Amino acid sequence: MVSIIETNSYDKSIIALWQEAFGDTEEDVQFFLDNCQNKSVLTLSDNNELCAMLFLVDAVVNGTDYKYIYAACTFRKYRGKGYMSALLKYAVTAYKNILLIPADDELVNYYKKRDFNRIVDINKIKFNECSEIQEYLFEGCSLKEPFALAFVKGD
Repeated sequence: MVSIIETNSYDKSIIALWQEAFGDTEEDVQFFLDNCQNKSVLTLSDNNELCAMLFLVDAVVNGTDYKYIYAACTFRKYRGKGYMSALLKYAVTAYKNILLIPADDELVNYYKKRDFNRIVDINKIKFNECSEIQEYLFEGCSLKEPFALAFVKGD
């Protein structure tokens, strides 16, 4: 049975998924978990086993509140099953405004197919987080000119 849960508690499976997807050290992941203050994580589990996750961090763009998607990933063995699409669909249903910075051209296309179609200047994104966490939230993009994509209900 597939379940999606939004939580503020983090266990070793979340750290393991993050490490598999992004190659960060356990200490780096734990630093983010301990120091990012305005976040939650959406997890998708199948038969009580974590398959995919994404973090939602509070952000503001031009005075409008957003949820910023960060560290969206799926365990390799579960990729291609639609789990990330299910998480994104849940997020856009639960929240009015969502944005993310796609890491590469392939992800730009992936997110555009899921209706993240409004381009947002990354310099307009503001977080109420310490400078180290803000650095985390903007890293990992290999686009020549990084930008954010937003999903806004009613667009």
